[in-house]
Amino acid sequence: MSLENLGWNPFFNRHFENIKDNTLSPGRVTSVRKNSFLISSGEAEFPATVSGKLRRMAVSPASFPATGDWVAFREKVITHLLPRRNALTRGASGNRDKKDAFPSEAQVIAANVDTVFIVSGLDRDYNLRRIERYLTLVYNSGCVPVVLLNKCDLHRESEIEKFKTEVADVAIGVPIHPISAEKGIGITELSNHLCTGGTVVLMGSSGVGKSTLVNRMVGDESRMTRPVSQRVGKGLHTTTSRDLIQLPGGGMIIDNPGLREIAFWDDEDGIGEAFPEVVELAAFCRFSDCSHQHEPGCRVQSAVRAGDLPPERLESYLKMKQELQYISERRHKSADRIEKEKWKAVAMRIKGMKKTKLS
Repeated sequence: MSLENLGWNPFFNRHFENIKDNTLSPGRVTSVRKNSFLISSGEAEFPATVSGKLRRMAVSPASFPATGDWVAFREKVITHLLPRRNALTRGASGNRDKKDAFPSEAQVIAANVDTVFIVSGLDRDYNLRRIERYLTLVYNSGCVPVVLLNKCDLHRESEIEKFKTEVADVAIGVPIHPISAEKGIGITELSNHLCTGGTVVLMGSSGVGKSTLVNRMVGDESRMTRPVSQRVGKGLHTTTSRDLIQLPGGGMIIDNPGLREIAFWDDEDGIGEAFPEVVELAAFCRFSDCSHQHEPGCRVQSAVRAGDLPPERLESYLKMKQELQYISERRHKSADRIEKEKWKAVAMRIKGMKKTKLS
């Protein structure tokens, strides 16, 4: 396999050459383990560790290599993390039921991604509001979404069309594919979103059939699967790592553990892309800073009253916008605090140096 088949392109080559070290080689991270990484050089795949310098320079977990990252390495030691073309990022999970329910750091799910397959099961997992959150997360990360409605074999054709119509109303302009990973229905159509050197990542809850889909696309049973609980309709975590897997027809796919929490981290106007009809209506509101809740002349509220915009759609938009705004403000405050502490430390060192000279 060549580096180009792994996704190597002039963007990464330019940054690699800027390092100016002939002893280094480029490689792509294909899996992340607890204390090591798997990287591929195009000729071989092997475990590697990060250098002490790279570890010391990391300001957060997001500064470490993630699945899909390109790195520079020497003798199985990663010395440099090359700049990312994009990164599928969410707020780190684990804050549920805590006083501060918002994430305090970023978690990179996958890096240098072309397409995200948002997998929703046509069973108890089916939830339009969750799909909206996935779309906002994907758009914030600068990736292209595709919605897969798995387990279509459980329904009649008329019911499947109803599901497609409902999803199309919230995933505006997004390709939607009803599939059955178990039965192999609709899988061949997914090849339109795959290309040599391209990377697709799967995203969805536990039990929606992501590992079954990977097995179907790869053509083996490399990913362990478990049945969904009949009592609560929820799946168990069968995928515990994020692995970049080469597909027989070209392209790569990254399986992903099920997400119980869809917490945001980036605020790159992904909500505007996920709710384009709300943004379009908002442009005609009387006030430019309209909150779309109680102001006179609100075109968005008028559309809700006229039945042109579902009230639950607006409610979802307002909830996520408030959440994103809070996260953005808190991150900026944290950055300001870090900057103040840095200059305070500099001032203390200068003061200490002056005292030393005087003594």
